[in-house]
Amino acid sequence: MTQDSPFLRACRGEDVPYTPVWFMRQAGRALPEYHRVREGVPMLECCTRPEMVTEITLQPVRRYGVDAAILYSDIVVPLRAVGVDVEIKPGVGPVMGQPVRSAADVERLRPLEPDDVPYITESVRSLVSELGPRPLIGFAGAPFTLASYLIEGRPSKNYENTKALMYGEPGLWHALMDKLADISTGFLSAQVAAGASAVQVFDSWAGALSAADYRELVMPHTAKIFSALAASGVPRIHFGVGTGELLALLGEAGADVVGVDWRVPLDEAARRIGPGKAVQGNLDPAMLGAPWEVIEARARDILRRGAGTGSGHVFNLGHGVLPTTNPDVLARLVDLVHSASAR
Repeated sequence: MTQDSPFLRACRGEDVPYTPVWFMRQAGRALPEYHRVREGVPMLECCTRPEMVTEITLQPVRRYGVDAAILYSDIVVPLRAVGVDVEIKPGVGPVMGQPVRSAADVERLRPLEPDDVPYITESVRSLVSELGPRPLIGFAGAPFTLASYLIEGRPSKNYENTKALMYGEPGLWHALMDKLADISTGFLSAQVAAGASAVQVFDSWAGALSAADYRELVMPHTAKIFSALAASGVPRIHFGVGTGELLALLGEAGADVVGVDWRVPLDEAARRIGPGKAVQGNLDPAMLGAPWEVIEARARDILRRGAGTGSGHVFNLGHGVLPTTNPDVLARLVDLVHSASAR
């Protein structure tokens, strides 16, 4: 039964036979079989082809034996589904045809309905059938990260346009964030309705904010997503990069599991988050290029710290798998996590 899987049990803070493991960006760019399947097909088009999504999502499960699969998609897929002109440009990332800067731009955004993403529903159903007892994780972008892409028009290091709007036009900011919360909620709800067993909300760029700004200007909108999903009963994971100062707030927003990047030791992260929340993380993905004995020592240290939290631990990286990562190292890491943590 999926509900008895080690991954879901760890998310709920229950006893597990071993620490479950999966990797952010486990499906994709590090796998040669992924590049073969996707050859000549643009990223966002690939996300609309259920047979490709199914195959790519399953590839790391076959390769690594991870304890959960995560739907192969992208956080801008729901934006495109509601009419936003967005493309993913190789070597750049999401690029908007017209950045969102005015009330009229915000007004054009509309809620996402399940009929907007039939390819997502079909992909999830196909995967649930293929995965059997292994859980499928659905995901969406958090409002702040989506807003940063929409306002900047492309990836940014400083988020100057985003922050100028956030501080200078708070009414417009909250209107945009509210609409993005509804879009993400619709996208996640469609995945859960089709059979996803857990969801992760990626607020990848929330680490650019102070705790005070996050609490006032961002957290209410992310909390709206988690609140809307509470009745579904699926574990809700909240993840951001560079969020050491925000960890307590990430949990307070309503997540059941808080993802931790590599900058804060896992036991210290659990202390900041507070009781009642499982933790996920947190090996530095760049460390996977180091000698095996270095990787092993760090992984064992993370397992020790995770076991000491007493609240549930899902082993993961502190961010996504890097394109240069050797897949054989990831497979070896999965074996190590399972064997070293066996109860």
